[in-house]
Amino acid sequence: MLATLILWGHALAALLFGAIGLWALRSDEATMPRIPLAAALAITALWALAVAGIGESDLVTQIAAAARNLAWFGFMVALYRSGGIERPPAAISTVFGVVAVVIVMAATLDVLTSATSELPRPVLDAALLLKMLATVAALLLVQGQHSALAPRQSHAVRPVILALGAMWLVDINLLAVAWLVESWPVQLIAVRGFAMALIAMAIAAGLQQRGDRPVQMSRTVIYQALSLVAIGVYVALLAAATSALAAIGGPNARLLQTAFVFGSTAAILTLISSSWLRAWIKVKLAKHFFRHRYDYRAEWMRFTETLGDPDGAATLDERIVKALADLTDSPAGVLLLPQGNGFIMGAGWNVARAELPTAYGESWQRERVDPALVVELDTGVGADAVPPSIRAWDQAWVVVPLPHQRKLAGVIVLARPPVPRALDWEDFDLLKAAGRQVASHIAEERAQEALAEAERFDEFNRRFAFIMHDIKNLVSQLTLVARNAERHAENPAFRADMVATLQDSAGRMNDLLARLSQHHRARNEPPVAMPLAPLLRRIARSREATHPVEVVSKGDPIAIADPARLETLLGHLVQNAIDASAPNARVTLAIVELGDAVAIDVIDCGCGMSPAFIREKLFRPFVSSKPGGFGIGAFEARKLTEEMGGRLDVSSAEGRGSRFRVTLRAARADTNALGNAA
Repeated sequence: MLATLILWGHALAALLFGAIGLWALRSDEATMPRIPLAAALAITALWALAVAGIGESDLVTQIAAAARNLAWFGFMVALYRSGGIERPPAAISTVFGVVAVVIVMAATLDVLTSATSELPRPVLDAALLLKMLATVAALLLVQGQHSALAPRQSHAVRPVILALGAMWLVDINLLAVAWLVESWPVQLIAVRGFAMALIAMAIAAGLQQRGDRPVQMSRTVIYQALSLVAIGVYVALLAAATSALAAIGGPNARLLQTAFVFGSTAAILTLISSSWLRAWIKVKLAKHFFRHRYDYRAEWMRFTETLGDPDGAATLDERIVKALADLTDSPAGVLLLPQGNGFIMGAGWNVARAELPTAYGESWQRERVDPALVVELDTGVGADAVPPSIRAWDQAWVVVPLPHQRKLAGVIVLARPPVPRALDWEDFDLLKAAGRQVASHIAEERAQEALAEAERFDEFNRRFAFIMHDIKNLVSQLTLVARNAERHAENPAFRADMVATLQDSAGRMNDLLARLSQHHRARNEPPVAMPLAPLLRRIARSREATHPVEVVSKGDPIAIADPARLETLLGHLVQNAIDASAPNARVTLAIVELGDAVAIDVIDCGCGMSPAFIREKLFRPFVSSKPGGFGIGAFEARKLTEEMGGRLDVSSAEGRGSRFRVTLRAARADTNALGNAA
């Protein structure tokens, strides 16, 4: 097993050093001397390859080790001369020369040892002592060079210098053990191969730097490298322990080795299977190996790009949910918007409304939501305050409040990611910051919509003020014409016709003027009990000249309503039904008794509406599907219905027509209203 570890460990190191040497040779980076560095890396790769192929004690391997040390000394001298080190000592070349002579002397003794087997033991010990002396001197030189690094090049050069120190630190430990036990420690040689592979990675990290930027390595590479190191350390310790048991175990050595292998493997597997331990290790690695768990620059750029990209059919609310879900790899999410004391379901991303429970989130009271607390529904703090209606969606995982200026702009419920994981301190911080950001986007859009709506209302009021002024002038003129005609007309028949016509026109204009002015002043008249059938028949007769309208009624139901408001809102609904229908398609006005309530249905067989249009645009002012339409009819109809204590519902399907239902209180169910009406 040890021979295999030595082979693969040093072969991996040789591969890495050779690849880094080619990279350094082709690089145009001027931070470090390129040729000496590439040469040192190449010779190190050859030395590691010799250890893997022919063994540590072979003469070729010993000469390659000496050449490796000399090559790195040459790189350090070149680094001094390139200006990467501040104030190099005047006699630095002499110091390196003396150490190089010691290395050559040790290599000479290795050659003599290989040529004859009759050399006394002191000669062999002298070779080891010279190598140890050279290694200690190399460590001192590395320490001095590290202390004298220039600030402008420290980020790039420091990892390489530290890697050299680590390489010679491994060598001094191996040489010291070899001196004590009078043979090469095979276990340490096996560990050295993997240690050299890590040293090669450290050198690569230094070579990738440009200027003063700190080292940045991939999180995935770091985690995988640390896993490999842990495996290597475990295998090395396992090999050392089994060797020790073989030496001291006697006849029971095999049994002890087997028990140790199985016991240690079971202990390692038990530790690895602990979710708490894995989470703890992950947090510790994130805290101590990286400044932050997330690459905040990349995450925030993706986040803002998602929020600010209006392309496609996604609305801002959908983009908000997607941007927040992408931070935690969540596959879907739902936005809950505040309404009254609770919430209503807003936009969803990657989730259909049919997949969500009916009235999802509407039972959650706003005062029960802590705007500063991101709640993980499985095990998080505050999960008990979340009502069961939120958990009714089986994918619900995290609740993220959206606070804006001490108010709650909404709540986002994120779905569980494909690979379940627990949130940590940095996830919560990131979600809080992102929640505040998207809340400001929601508040800004709502403010812009309110401002635009106010501006359009202002323009609408100004326009109708002009219309009312013109109508008033026209009525005055028509009235004057009627009076003059009545006074001066000579033909009695002509005079009678003109007077009737003018008086009729004047009457209609006065009615229109009165109705227009009513919409712009407060009305304090309470609803009264009124029969519905006569009103519906009158509305139908008024449309007979332009479109067929049918009234369907059983009996003569009486409802609590304001006659003027009811006639106005039914006029809007009937006109919308006529506009949506074919010229000869009948529009139906139906009265339906519903116990304590009475419903008036306005039914057409026209083009119909989509659910999205009904939900998002139908009752919004100034949004109209008709060319030149103001988009006021449905908005005002619902407002007038609510003012009478009623409700306006819509059911429609594209290509199959629509039904608007006005639901009012029945008179017999409200005796107080009847008494007031009497």
